[in-house]
Amino acid sequence: MPKLYEYFGLIFLFYSQEHQPIHIHGKYQNKESKAEIIFEDGKFKEILIKDVAGKDPLDTQTLKKFKKIVELYRDDIVRKWIDFFIYNIEISPEKITKKI
Repeated sequence: MPKLYEYFGLIFLFYSQEHQPIHIHGKYQNKESKAEIIFEDGKFKEILIKDVAGKDPLDTQTLKKFKKIVELYRDDIVRKWIDFFIYNIEISPEKITKKI
Protein backbone atom coordinates (compact mmCIF):
# COMPACT_ATOMS: atom_id res chain seq x y z
CA MET A 1 0.00 0.00 0.00
CA PRO A 2 2.26 2.80 -1.21
CA LYS A 3 1.71 6.19 0.37
CA LEU A 4 2.30 9.02 -2.08
CA TYR A 5 1.65 12.17 -0.08
CA GLU A 6 0.63 13.46 3.31
CA TYR A 7 -1.06 16.83 3.64
CA PHE A 8 -1.71 17.88 7.25
CA GLY A 9 -2.94 14.40 8.22
CA LEU A 10 -4.68 13.64 4.91
CA ILE A 11 -3.00 10.56 3.43
CA PHE A 12 -2.90 9.89 -0.34
CA LEU A 13 -2.22 6.28 -1.34
CA PHE A 14 -2.61 3.43 -3.80
CA TYR A 15 -3.67 -0.03 -2.71
CA SER A 16 -1.23 -2.69 -3.95
CA GLN A 17 -3.74 -4.72 -5.97
CA GLU A 18 -5.47 -1.89 -7.78
CA HIS A 19 -7.29 -1.74 -11.09
CA GLN A 20 -8.05 0.76 -13.85
CA PRO A 21 -8.95 3.58 -14.10
CA ILE A 22 -5.99 5.34 -12.50
CA HIS A 23 -7.12 6.46 -9.08
CA ILE A 24 -5.83 7.47 -5.67
CA HIS A 25 -7.35 7.04 -2.22
CA GLY A 26 -7.55 9.78 0.39
CA LYS A 27 -7.75 8.81 4.08
CA TYR A 28 -8.34 11.08 7.03
CA GLN A 29 -9.53 10.14 10.54
CA ASN A 30 -10.91 6.70 9.54
CA LYS A 31 -12.76 8.16 6.55
CA GLU A 32 -11.86 7.49 2.95
CA SER A 33 -12.75 8.56 -0.59
CA LYS A 34 -11.07 8.03 -3.94
CA ALA A 35 -10.39 10.16 -6.99
CA GLU A 36 -10.44 8.59 -10.45
CA ILE A 37 -8.34 10.35 -13.08
CA ILE A 38 -10.22 9.85 -16.33
CA PHE A 39 -8.65 10.02 -19.78
CA GLU A 40 -10.44 9.78 -23.10
CA ASP A 41 -8.51 9.14 -26.32
CA GLY A 42 -5.26 9.75 -24.45
CA LYS A 43 -6.33 13.17 -23.19
CA PHE A 44 -7.25 14.16 -19.65
CA LYS A 45 -11.02 14.49 -19.29
CA GLU A 46 -11.94 14.82 -15.60
CA ILE A 47 -11.43 13.80 -11.99
CA LEU A 48 -14.30 11.84 -10.46
CA ILE A 49 -14.63 11.63 -6.68
CA LYS A 50 -16.15 8.38 -5.47
CA ASP A 51 -17.00 6.67 -2.20
CA VAL A 52 -15.04 3.61 -1.10
CA ALA A 53 -17.14 0.53 -0.30
CA GLY A 54 -17.40 -0.08 3.42
CA LYS A 55 -15.87 3.28 4.41
CA ASP A 56 -17.39 6.56 5.50
CA PRO A 57 -16.52 9.24 2.91
CA LEU A 58 -14.30 12.21 3.67
CA ASP A 59 -16.16 15.20 5.11
CA THR A 60 -16.91 18.10 2.77
CA GLN A 61 -13.99 20.31 3.82
CA THR A 62 -11.43 17.48 3.63
CA LEU A 63 -12.90 16.30 0.32
CA LYS A 64 -12.32 19.76 -1.19
CA LYS A 65 -8.66 19.64 -0.12
CA PHE A 66 -8.32 16.09 -1.44
CA LYS A 67 -9.72 17.02 -4.85
CA LYS A 68 -7.61 20.20 -5.08
CA ILE A 69 -4.39 18.31 -4.38
CA VAL A 70 -5.33 15.59 -6.88
CA GLU A 71 -5.90 18.34 -9.47
CA LEU A 72 -2.55 20.01 -8.68
CA TYR A 73 -0.58 16.73 -8.58
CA ARG A 74 -2.49 14.89 -11.33
CA ASP A 75 0.46 14.37 -13.67
CA ASP A 76 2.69 13.22 -10.81
CA ILE A 77 0.01 10.77 -9.62
CA VAL A 78 -0.26 9.30 -13.14
CA ARG A 79 3.55 8.94 -13.35
CA LYS A 80 3.65 7.25 -9.95
CA TRP A 81 0.79 4.91 -10.94
CA ILE A 82 2.74 3.82 -14.03
CA ASP A 83 5.99 3.49 -12.07
CA PHE A 84 4.36 1.38 -9.36
CA PHE A 85 1.89 -0.78 -11.29
CA ILE A 86 3.70 -1.13 -14.63
CA TYR A 87 7.42 -0.89 -13.79
CA ASN A 88 7.21 -2.12 -10.15
CA ILE A 89 9.22 0.85 -8.91
CA GLU A 90 8.89 1.65 -5.21
CA ILE A 91 7.39 5.03 -4.34
CA SER A 92 8.78 7.30 -1.64
CA PRO A 93 6.15 9.33 0.22
CA GLU A 94 6.27 13.12 0.16
CA LYS A 95 4.98 15.61 2.71
CA ILE A 96 3.08 18.53 1.24
CA THR A 97 3.51 21.51 3.56
CA LYS A 98 2.37 24.35 1.30
CA LYS A 99 -1.22 25.34 2.15
CA ILE A 100 -3.63 25.12 -0.75
